[in-house]
Amino acid sequence: MIVITALRSAAFAAFKIVITPVFAVIALLTFPLPPLARYRVITVWTRCVIWAARAICGIRYRVIGAEHIPREPCIILAKHQSAWETLAFQLIFPPQVWVLKKELLQVPFFGWGLAMLSPIAIDRSSRREALQQLIEQGRQRLQSGFSIVIFPEGTRIPPGQRGKYRPGGARLAVQTGTPVLPVAHNAGLRWGRNAFLKHPGLVTVSIGAPIHPQGLDAETLIARVEQWIEDEIPKLDAR
Repeated sequence: MIVITALRSAAFAAFKIVITPVFAVIALLTFPLPPLARYRVITVWTRCVIWAARAICGIRYRVIGAEHIPREPCIILAKHQSAWETLAFQLIFPPQVWVLKKELLQVPFFGWGLAMLSPIAIDRSSRREALQQLIEQGRQRLQSGFSIVIFPEGTRIPPGQRGKYRPGGARLAVQTGTPVLPVAHNAGLRWGRNAFLKHPGLVTVSIGAPIHPQGLDAETLIARVEQWIEDEIPKLDAR
């Protein structure tokens, strides 16, 4: 079984190696287009990768609570376990941008395409400046019609573990009056952090009801998000 998984994972890696440079060039050519138009063109790459993850590696997914996704832009605060959710969220949620470390934009091909998607690329070494950038650029992205994806733990956390939930996304929600959408999933069981092997099986994504920030401070809001996500994760396999 492990040999088959390794062969499928190698085929999946080869598929990405072949298509990523092509889409990187396409992404650069979209520069003259409006941000939403660029998004729709570039995320064709994402659809191809998620399709390949299913067709080659056998990674399927289901979504619980899709009815909670609002039509207006929102702030998505989600568990972070792997690279899978950074891709699949583009298929599950409306057009979005991500808060990420600026070093990712320097990755050949992948980073070039990522830069065309108007991310909020922050410098983690300066927390105060990063928060100010998040508020300023986050407000702008929301006004442009994009939702914002933030992983409040700041890094990928292995399944069964919990990181520290940082309140930056909650502060953005409070200052802009934007509803927060908590999201739990178990993608790390199939596609681990920096793992070559991609294991077949079902990923469950659970979306909670929007939490409106009116009357809440950032610490209370992020505490509610953390409680919902961490309470939901153990239930995913049984749902």
